[in-house]
Amino acid sequence: MEGPHFLGETVNHAVIDPRDRRTVLAAVRAGHLGPTVMRSTDLGKTWKEAAKPPAFPKAPEGEAGESVHHVFWLTPGHARNPGRWYAGTSPQALFQSDDAGVTWQGVAGFNEHPMRDKWINKGEEGPPDGATLHSINVDPFDPRHLVIGMSMGGVFESRDEGKSWKPLNRGVEANFLPDPEAEYGHDPHCVRVSAAAPGVVYQQNHCGIYRLDRKADRWTRIGDNMPKAVGDIGFPMVLHPRDPNTLWVFPMDGTTVWPRVPIGGKPAAFRSRDAGNSWKRLDQGLPKGQGWFTVKRQSMMADALDPVGLYFGTTGGEVWASFDEGDNWHCVVQHLPEIYAVETALVA
Repeated sequence: MEGPHFLGETVNHAVIDPRDRRTVLAAVRAGHLGPTVMRSTDLGKTWKEAAKPPAFPKAPEGEAGESVHHVFWLTPGHARNPGRWYAGTSPQALFQSDDAGVTWQGVAGFNEHPMRDKWINKGEEGPPDGATLHSINVDPFDPRHLVIGMSMGGVFESRDEGKSWKPLNRGVEANFLPDPEAEYGHDPHCVRVSAAAPGVVYQQNHCGIYRLDRKADRWTRIGDNMPKAVGDIGFPMVLHPRDPNTLWVFPMDGTTVWPRVPIGGKPAAFRSRDAGNSWKRLDQGLPKGQGWFTVKRQSMMADALDPVGLYFGTTGGEVWASFDEGDNWHCVVQHLPEIYAVETALVA
């Protein structure tokens, strides 16, 4: 434990660059700086603001422009593109840096797409903190392939490094939309591209847990196999780094009231070893009752060790860890502020 860094300011995401194991970028919303990206090249010992943070171009005089409310998600580029990073913001837009986060430019293929206003439901009321572009995935098997998620928008992909985009939502339920087969307008909570097998993608959605095999090109609701008393609503989605059929979720109460807490105040993760055909409850060591916290979409992560370590942070300021792929849990940190994100990295 080190810190605190940016005391009293919102840090939506903080990520270590796996390519050099020293550079850290943090998405910070500070009272005096506003929405920005902070950089460290010494594992957080010192920080400096990006010289040119993510921002929309200035609108022509007399026209209404857009402004970044906050930077929400950060993703390092492919190993073949050292120095490249991606950032997602609220309102939903995509930005790119090619100098390790010093300067940022909008990804014109998305931000200037003629369908963007419709894709992001521009002008419609969104979540209290604003709808976000999140879950930026760089396909480990193809650096040109990008997959993103958007609240109030859905999942979208590019096959040409962001120059062109298309929706990727076939098969996903959207019970809040007039058209159940709508091409866009969905609400993914977290989307992950597998590093263990090409063409395998998972998502935790407002309407369940899904798996996509690109051979079929249609999402399958694997959350239907979760225990009916638990359901398949939650926010984080975690994938095994070497097994495309193993994944973890952290469900919450998804009833009509949507209290966003563990079902019955009894927190548990669930693991599948067979691509979602069956699930096992993992609650050993977690509170047996009165556990009324939420695990946000960026707040659960796996490491790359063997066995895989799992970590999640709560809105109650606790960090929990499992060193045996979820079979046993240990509280490793207490009394922090609300936790927005947890990330892992090997730095030795």
